[in-house]
Amino acid sequence: MDTRLTLQLGDLTAAKVDAIVNSSRENLTEGGPLHHAVHAAAGPGLAAECENLGPCAGGDVRVTGAHRLPFRFLIHAVAPTWMGGGHGEPEALARCYRKSLELAKARGARSLAFPSLGSGPQPQIPLEVAAPIAVRTILDFLDRNELPERVVLVCYDVTTYQMHQKVLRETLP
Repeated sequence: MDTRLTLQLGDLTAAKVDAIVNSSRENLTEGGPLHHAVHAAAGPGLAAECENLGPCAGGDVRVTGAHRLPFRFLIHAVAPTWMGGGHGEPEALARCYRKSLELAKARGARSLAFPSLGSGPQPQIPLEVAAPIAVRTILDFLDRNELPERVVLVCYDVTTYQMHQKVLRETLP
């Protein structure tokens, strides 16, 4: 089993990594419960920095400082809006993971934590679609790159954890 990708159940903001990926909406100042938890822990400076970045299209990412959080930086990913899967949503979701990994690598991050992007509040990407995209995109990137050395998928509930665990077992030899 590739120990560079691990799963964890719990709080993304408590991950012991260099950087985390925050799930966000296009304006970078709104999002679901995870987004709000990250902003609350980071303090008001994060919202101000995000406002200055301007909008971010679905499938794209932006980077900010970590402010009061114990990370080197934050990556904000905008998962695509689910419209049934026939409008490029799977490719856009994979792009969120890939671009986040590329940014982490470019900034020298040795470790990075992701939530399950796009599988949160409505309209959500079905977990059976989102989990394989996450696992396979991350593993593919790690196979071709030295950094980050370690990636953690932090799952907010048992169902999400179990789905990612199943996909990871099926994907690895």
